[in-house]
Amino acid sequence: MTTQRIHVSGKVQGVGYRDFVVRQARTCGITGWVRNTRDGRVEMLASGDDEALARFVDLCRGGPMLARVDHIEAYPDDERPAKGFTKRFTA
Repeated sequence: MTTQRIHVSGKVQGVGYRDFVVRQARTCGITGWVRNTRDGRVEMLASGDDEALARFVDLCRGGPMLARVDHIEAYPDDERPAKGFTKRFTA
């Protein structure tokens, strides 16, 4: 099991990006959470096996129709998310 903290920048707020991420996470079997940040990015904590996590990050590069992903930064994290994948309030 691998956990990554992921930051996504671009046009990712106000376009349904978090809902898109929740659907993709559930499809890939990823646990964790997603939230907007005050600086206009989206932050995620995602945990799963290496293959599923790589697929999930790749899917997050697309986003919903109105989104535009300019950059994704992912790095290892020690936090272990609870079961499921949820949306959180803005941090």
